[in-house]
Amino acid sequence: MDRWIDRFCKVLDGLIALLLAVMVVLVFGNVVLRYGFNSGITVSEEVSRWLFVWVTFLGAVVAIRERAHLGSDMLVSRLPVAGKKACLVAGHLLMLYITWLFFSGSLQQARINWDVQAPVTGASVAIFYGAGVVFSVLAAFFLLLELVRLVRGKMADDELVMVRESEEQAELDALKARLAREDALLANKKQGA
Repeated sequence: MDRWIDRFCKVLDGLIALLLAVMVVLVFGNVVLRYGFNSGITVSEEVSRWLFVWVTFLGAVVAIRERAHLGSDMLVSRLPVAGKKACLVAGHLLMLYITWLFFSGSLQQARINWDVQAPVTGASVAIFYGAGVVFSVLAAFFLLLELVRLVRGKMADDELVMVRESEEQAELDALKARLAREDALLANKKQGA
């Protein structure tokens, strides 16, 4: 199942890159047209704003899966394993509740605005609020998967702290993990020789 989820996240990464590229083309093209030719792309601002919202929410889903959200682990990292597990369960339950609130609010707004047309594109404004609905469903799915892994005992102790103190620390941890894998491979080669 992890393989399918990883593939799904790769698809989301590709979609995010595509949406970001469309945003860049729209905004840059609009700037060039305005200053160079005294014209512009009418839908550029509205579509770019909507794409930015979708990129943000889809990126947040991928970040939940990759445990890439920034946070402070000053207290949790010092707790014993049982304390870390309790904090993880409490944090996930709170996040699931907030995700539920976000889902219900986004769904309500999408329903209210289903027949409302955007001023420039004429598209349904529900598309804008749909980002919140999609985020909530996917985020809840990933959070529930993590809780199931914890309850089944399939979560390693180093996975119990699910935030990153900083991006630099995350890069350093990834580098250390890669070096450890390379050292293990070298040790295996030496034993085989």
